[in-house]
Amino acid sequence: MLRQPISEIKGVGAKFQEQLNELGLFTIEDLLFYFPFRYDTYETKELTELAHDEKATIEGQVASEPVLSFFGRKKSRLTFTLQVGQFAVKAVMFNRAFAKKQLNPGDTVTLTGKWDQHRLQITVSQFKKGEAKSQEPIQPVYTLKEGVTLQRLRKVIKSAIDEYVEEVPELLPEEMQLSYKLPERPKAVQQMHYPECRVLLKHAKRRFIYEEFLIFQLKMQLLRKHHRESTTGNAQGYNNEKLTDFVQSLPFELTGAQKRSLADILKDMKQPHRMNRLLQGDVGSGKTAVAAIALYASITAGKQGSLMVPTEILAEQHYQSLSGMFEGIANVALLTGSIKGKRRQEILHSVENGEVDILIGTHALIQDEVLFQDLGFVIVDEQHRFGVKQRRALRDKGLHPDVLFMTATPIPRTLAITAFGDMDVSVIDEMPAGRKPVETYWVKGEMTNRVLSFIQKEIDAGHQAYVICPLIEESDKLDIQNAVDLYHQLASVFEPKVPVGLMHGRLHNDEKDEVMQQFAKNETKILVSTTVVEVGVNVPNATVMVIYDAERFGLSQLHQLRGRVGRGSDQAYCILLADPKGDVGKERMRIMTETTDGFELSEQDLKLRGPGDFFGKKQSGMPEFKVGDMVHDYRALETARKDAAEIILEEKLEQDRKYRVLKEEVYKDKSLLGDVLD
Repeated sequence: MLRQPISEIKGVGAKFQEQLNELGLFTIEDLLFYFPFRYDTYETKELTELAHDEKATIEGQVASEPVLSFFGRKKSRLTFTLQVGQFAVKAVMFNRAFAKKQLNPGDTVTLTGKWDQHRLQITVSQFKKGEAKSQEPIQPVYTLKEGVTLQRLRKVIKSAIDEYVEEVPELLPEEMQLSYKLPERPKAVQQMHYPECRVLLKHAKRRFIYEEFLIFQLKMQLLRKHHRESTTGNAQGYNNEKLTDFVQSLPFELTGAQKRSLADILKDMKQPHRMNRLLQGDVGSGKTAVAAIALYASITAGKQGSLMVPTEILAEQHYQSLSGMFEGIANVALLTGSIKGKRRQEILHSVENGEVDILIGTHALIQDEVLFQDLGFVIVDEQHRFGVKQRRALRDKGLHPDVLFMTATPIPRTLAITAFGDMDVSVIDEMPAGRKPVETYWVKGEMTNRVLSFIQKEIDAGHQAYVICPLIEESDKLDIQNAVDLYHQLASVFEPKVPVGLMHGRLHNDEKDEVMQQFAKNETKILVSTTVVEVGVNVPNATVMVIYDAERFGLSQLHQLRGRVGRGSDQAYCILLADPKGDVGKERMRIMTETTDGFELSEQDLKLRGPGDFFGKKQSGMPEFKVGDMVHDYRALETARKDAAEIILEEKLEQDRKYRVLKEEVYKDKSLLGDVLD
């Protein structure tokens, strides 16, 4: 019944059906589970309880004759004073000229709108003569598209609920509902759309938060189980003696955190199933050293290894450092898009016949023409969450290598373990000895000239500087213009004595590489860039990072940018140029100047911004939840993870009749389970 098209509902004609389809609503089930993104409550509060900029409902007496003024074409503004207790509040209504005749001094009115704490002003979105109590207490508000009004959508959803809500299947076994005191599913759907009171709405939300998380975690646990079972006979018997000698030959002592992470990885390599591990470590924490040791372990087991990175310049830098580390004991090769012709064919041939032990490159490594003799270990650097398609590309070559993902984005461990439920997580949470923390300062815009003098001073001392300007989207012309304008401003100040470079997202990859190479070789002294410079390039000579409009970035991104400097032995500086208006922006600047610990910053960032922004819209690994919030509802997420692990371990999903409906729901959406369902 619930799979029927929405045209079955009274009042949905062909045109309206088309408009609803654009909202992603095709079936009656889609409508029932199209939950409101917020609820308007018309409960009045005391003015002293209201927060600045919140949506509020207040009640009082009209204390002045409303004044109507016109501006623009057919635009009007109506203002009057509302007496609320001992306070006189200014009320502003736009484009409601008709209300002048309805509102008279002495009338009791209820106003809903945006509250301005500083001016004691309300910008009215809804008004009603009389007291608030006659209003419905809680009203659902849905995401809309052109042609679909809120009233009409509410009406259609109400019809769907009245007629079909009892058909909604129960997913959770009875004992689970009882132990967590969750309402039944049909009742919860009803309360999500038309809550009788706040308490029942809270319980309905709690139910769907847990249900969403449980389904997601079950998929993750199934993927994990599948990865393990599909790659038996994958154990790598590495040579412990050679490995110990190699570690002792390194010119530095491993930190405790590096040793722990390495132990995790080596333990995985001995297992008969394929490794699927995430190695997190702050910028400069020594992930590459751990990766190199793991690669060597695989070589001593008679296998080949590969390291995949996002950019050519990064691939070249890794090639230089690993060639030095492995000189005389392993053959390292580099393969990127710009290596062509005869040289390329030679490398491909050497990889295929096993002469190359370690191949470093961009995602070109998983293309059809690259054939390994015996690939045992793959490292994927910088958040290329190796998707199902890439895994399939390796599998189609008959390969089941151990895979290690590395990221310098410090995701809070708790969130990482839960979000990347199909992976094991290791964390390097201490810095190598001798690294000087980057000194971070927050300065206001009027101090720009002093900042430029400081850059000149560092350049005179033989160093280089990054100057970053914000870029929200790579297609945003305005922001690219910002970078170009800033480049011209700085060039007019510093050139010709000090060469200035420019980098932004509209440049082609080879142009970006050329700009970056010039900076890496110290040919340009100042690099003006948008955030495309974030990913792991190593320029030890750069000691200054200036970030314009720093309040437009999140903490994690600021921290990533700060990590571009301080890679040599000299003291490095990060200068945040910012004039934040709100408290969150000011708090962000304060936190940045007080801590250089990426994990602490990421915890703070989560509190300030939430996980959607935290991972970024393009982060493929992050699920989108309708009701749940991975940070706010973290406890429910953790509970769901434990429950899902137990259900899969005890094979309840496959064997217990009580889990039949839940199993159908888990397997319904193939987006996460492509590997398992194939």
